[in-house]
Amino acid sequence: MVAETYETVIGLECHVELSTRTKMFCGCPNEFGAPANTNVCPVCLGHPGTLPVPNEGAIESIVKIGLVLGCEIAPHSVFHRKNYFYPDMPKNYQISQYDLPICVGGHLDVELPDGWTRGVGITRVHMEEDTGKMTHSGATGRIAEADYALVDYNRAGVPLVEVVSEPDLRSPEEAVAYLRELRALLESLDVSDVRMEEGSLRCDANVSVRPAGSSELGTKVEVKNLNSLRSLERALRYEQERQIEALQGGERLVQETRHWNEDTDTTTSMRSKEEAFDYRYFPEPDLPPLEPDRDWVERVRATLPELPARRRARYEGLGLTREQASTLVTERHLASLFETAVARLDGVAPKVVANWIVQNLVAVLNERGMRPAELELDPQRLAEVIAMVEDGTVSITAGKQVLEETIATGVPPEQIVREKGLRQISDASALEAWVDEVIAENPDPVEQLRGGKEGVLGFLVGQVMKKSGGSANPKLAGDLLQERLSG
Repeated sequence: MVAETYETVIGLECHVELSTRTKMFCGCPNEFGAPANTNVCPVCLGHPGTLPVPNEGAIESIVKIGLVLGCEIAPHSVFHRKNYFYPDMPKNYQISQYDLPICVGGHLDVELPDGWTRGVGITRVHMEEDTGKMTHSGATGRIAEADYALVDYNRAGVPLVEVVSEPDLRSPEEAVAYLRELRALLESLDVSDVRMEEGSLRCDANVSVRPAGSSELGTKVEVKNLNSLRSLERALRYEQERQIEALQGGERLVQETRHWNEDTDTTTSMRSKEEAFDYRYFPEPDLPPLEPDRDWVERVRATLPELPARRRARYEGLGLTREQASTLVTERHLASLFETAVARLDGVAPKVVANWIVQNLVAVLNERGMRPAELELDPQRLAEVIAMVEDGTVSITAGKQVLEETIATGVPPEQIVREKGLRQISDASALEAWVDEVIAENPDPVEQLRGGKEGVLGFLVGQVMKKSGGSANPKLAGDLLQERLSG
């Protein structure tokens, strides 16, 4: 009844740290994980008399993002000073963009959970510099309960792109689908490593509810601290339920910013929502307007790679399932591994390669807590493992073992097979003795198979595999069993 009475309206503001070599307005390294306050200089620390210089690579990256989102690349855009006083920004202002951003308008086609595709509008894509990182000492990590706070300015000044969507999303599931598609697109452009756990991709959600059928937007609440797809879905689900319950109880909602708490699965009020005039924006006096040359923009357009939606469609055309195609496209490194392995495996169906990556390789990554980008696996090694399974050199079980070991040790698959004695026995004469022993030792299952109960064949094959120490070719063992018992 609640779902039929109210409609949820969601818009996302996604912040993307660009993977440039240096920061946005100075020459300090853009490096995650460096010792605190080592990648800093007078410019990013806001010392008097210093002047910012825009990072050309960062400008090219945001133009790429704008182009693939179908935005207009503004012929004239301006950097502004966003003034606020907080320890994470040593200058007491942030260089950002206000009413004249680099990229305006656009949309992103998102495949929704119900199978439909929706074009989610993009309001703007603008450039700014990131802030420093605050660490509050205390049990909760929140400023209100902290004994003291530490600040690391390494991140201050890192180029940051903000992608602001229209309020076109209608459920937490749709919001997750949007963010997943945006993440895949950004990764395909190679402009960011989009690691949410490291803050390279961060998301704030604007959420409101309204009576079903109404065109008027409800009171908007901004939810912060969403650092994973799971957090986004859970926070939006909690917030829509909180707002609906409040309205049904006659409570008046207020426009505010709320914090998502992972430990309690709740949002809590942080502050009333600031308006733009609170920041006293004015044009950055030390930076000229950006006026990108049209020919340069077209040259950037010519460098754009195959985008996720088109690649998914191509993979499905190769026989992959939609789930396989989506998994590969979501992780650029997996897609690259797939493409290279397929090219090296003549006569092996692409779907077979996809199965090995999506099922077996991803399982290894999950067990080791690794991201695909951290995987050091030569595609030729993966191709060798698949080829050995396909031609019967090793069993599927042994192939999985070989894959795990070559990832862990770097030893070539053929050497692992030889040293561990994993080569599969595919000689019928070598298996006949084991088959005869299994038939003699298992009279009841044998009679059941002879009586037409095909399901027991797997049990008997398993017994042959056990006697062979796992080295017997299971298909050949099954064929021999059926041949022996068919009379």
